[in-house]
Amino acid sequence: MFRRILAAAALLIVASCASRPPDESSYMNRIAADRAKKDAVFGDSATPIPFDAHARFLPLGYFPIDSAFVVPASFTEDPPGARPRMEMQTSAHQPRLMERVGTLAFTLQGQALRLSAFREVGEATDRLFVPFTDLTTGQQTYAAGRYLDIARSPTGIYVVDFNLAYNPYCYYNPTYDCPYPPKENRLPIAITAGEKIR
Repeated sequence: MFRRILAAAALLIVASCASRPPDESSYMNRIAADRAKKDAVFGDSATPIPFDAHARFLPLGYFPIDSAFVVPASFTEDPPGARPRMEMQTSAHQPRLMERVGTLAFTLQGQALRLSAFREVGEATDRLFVPFTDLTTGQQTYAAGRYLDIARSPTGIYVVDFNLAYNPYCYYNPTYDCPYPPKENRLPIAITAGEKIR
């Protein structure tokens, strides 16, 4: 059951990252529907949110859907044989060995920004794991940062959609071990999009 729940939640997130929709109305409807589905998936189980905490966390809290936080990005991939590795600190104080897959470059609010994308050493690279913090962190959003999961693109052209930013599971349940975003992924702007704290 636990794996099915995680797979369903991940599918909702990754499927929405493929490309920017052709019109804003259908985009907003799709994001709203995905959020409702995620609430339903989490509400049907004790994982990741324990049953006795459902009233505290569900429905999940979000900023209003804002297409201004959907931006095209170029991806510079690190060579497979020379990818930097780092021990990423985690909420359970168990450093996790991560490998930087590459860097996403994009412009948001008139600023040129970059986010490093990672994978856990030994895992497949069919998605980019992008943990980040911003000026809302610890105020409107979870103090340990938020995550994006972005499906790999064969073209090297990506869409970074911060409406899909989500809280790590340790926000709901301290038994989860969640990596903390590294310093290089601290954004100097407020990302008022995606999941927030309630």
